Amino acid sequence: MLRELRPAILILLLLTAITGLAYPLAMTAIAGVIFPKQAQGSLIEKDGKIIGSALIGQEFKDDKYFHGRPSATSAPDPADSTKTVSSPYNAANSGGSNLGPTSKALADRSKEDVEKLRKENPSAPVPVDLVTTSGSGLDPNISPEGALFQVPRIAKARNLPEARVRQLVTEHIQGRMAGLLGEPRVNVLALNLALDEASK
Repeated sequence: MLRELRPAILILLLLTAITGLAYPLAMTAIAGVIFPKQAQGSLIEKDGKIIGSALIGQEFKDDKYFHGRPSATSAPDPADSTKTVSSPYNAANSGGSNLGPTSKALADRSKEDVEKLRKENPSAPVPVDLVTTSGSGLDPNISPEGALFQVPRIAKARNLPEARVRQLVTEHIQGRMAGLLGEPRVNVLALNLALDEASK
């Protein structure tokens, strides 16, 4: 019986070493050489300090900044570990909400968000990505329409011409990957950094 088990155990150990250790280490090393910025998390620096990642959204509440998509991520409640509290863009607990299209809580939240955004810019339709969460809750991008919708609020808060803010949005629109995959998008953190530079 040991004669029959020995080859199976050896193959298990060999495949575990190859697929569980050698292959991941080789891919990590190759990625670090070919795509060093992406392999390190696509980190964004300002004045020598890391301020975020191009891959994970951040919450911007101030009127002088572009706001990203709502985030449904949560964290344990410090007061009661059996409950959770809202923790936007929490990368340790990524995921969308479990609220479906018939959920009253989702409908109420969406309606409240739409009404708030309509007050901000009554002359334009509210883009859907400004009131819906992404599947991960970490989406760093918004649609060009979502960014352009926010231009009047930001121009007023920063005392800048709307045309200048609109130009910044246009300059930061990223097209489809390879011209085919995904939709045009704007990275909110990169756009806000450019906005800070333009306001100096």
